[in-house]
Amino acid sequence: MPPDESALTRLPRHVAIIMDGNGRWAEARGLQRNRGHLAGVESVKEIVRSVQDLGMEYLTLFAFSSENWNRPDSEVAELMRLLEVYLDENLVEAQERGVRLRVMGQLDRLPVSTQSSVDRAVEATRDNPNGELIFALSYGGRGEIVDAARRLMRAAEAGTLDPESLDEKTFGAHLYLPDVPDPDLLVRTGDECRISNFLLWQVAYAEIHTTSVMWPDFRREHLEAAIEDYRSRERRFGMTSAQVETGGGAGRR
Repeated sequence: MPPDESALTRLPRHVAIIMDGNGRWAEARGLQRNRGHLAGVESVKEIVRSVQDLGMEYLTLFAFSSENWNRPDSEVAELMRLLEVYLDENLVEAQERGVRLRVMGQLDRLPVSTQSSVDRAVEATRDNPNGELIFALSYGGRGEIVDAARRLMRAAEAGTLDPESLDEKTFGAHLYLPDVPDPDLLVRTGDECRISNFLLWQVAYAEIHTTSVMWPDFRREHLEAAIEDYRSRERRFGMTSAQVETGGGAGRR
């Protein structure tokens, strides 16, 4: 059943999730780490559906970090394979639900077959209107900021940007997906409390929710608990509580 109108006004518009604990989940059960990644795919499927059913517009999943390239080759290969399988097998459902798939990161580092699967899914869902599912792939927050700085430097060298005019809005426009609003809620599973180089620019004012639940066990009820935690927070953006209550004050700080 859809949430009532009053509940919708308290929903985060954009949820970002650091999906942690797959390997530890498997090891705790005497299984190979890849079994944890396979189990984690089921959590992805449920959370994607739940986010849309609850009425939120954007979901960003930290699927593969730039640091994950340092993992054993066999584990990296299995993660790429699982991503390809997920994209290929869930494209029909994404179309039926009208979900738009997007990706961000240093995508040229992905295997050719993975790039092909990503390109097919992105192109097929480009015009879907019912929310966005964003995979951060081969992604690092520092790398994104450096890439943005390179673009700005090239623009300055070409004479199309005055360095003295550079502000946060202009800088943000050179990030990977500048049209996507910043996350309101950042969730990390797996009993860790680090940001781990994820969306460093964008999570400046996100509410952070951590849970001991490992990603393969993360289900709709855990997402709803994170949302309830979010709803309990007062989001002041540098203002006082009185200003928030009256709708006054200036911008975010």
